[in-house]
Amino acid sequence: MRSRYTAFALGDAAHLARTWHPRSRPDDVDLDDGIVWEGLVIDEAAEDGDAAVVAFRAAWRRAGDRGVLSEHSRFVRRGGRWVYVDGVVD
Repeated sequence: MRSRYTAFALGDAAHLARTWHPRSRPDDVDLDDGIVWEGLVIDEAAEDGDAAVVAFRAAWRRAGDRGVLSEHSRFVRRGGRWVYVDGVVD
């Protein structure tokens, strides 16, 4: 999760694509370069074999607005690496 947050913050779409499960990955990973990510808080992380859930909050700002993205993300281990499957925004 931390590496994906960093990829969003740095605009590294290639890393996001590599860490996204192929079944749920969009054809094109578009990033909004107007968003500045300001911090990540991991609220909860639970692993069960090759599946995991991470609850997090990520602070952002854009054109004078500020907010927090709160999500429960699902990951699976694939080929020995964790990949993002999907998430539910709270």
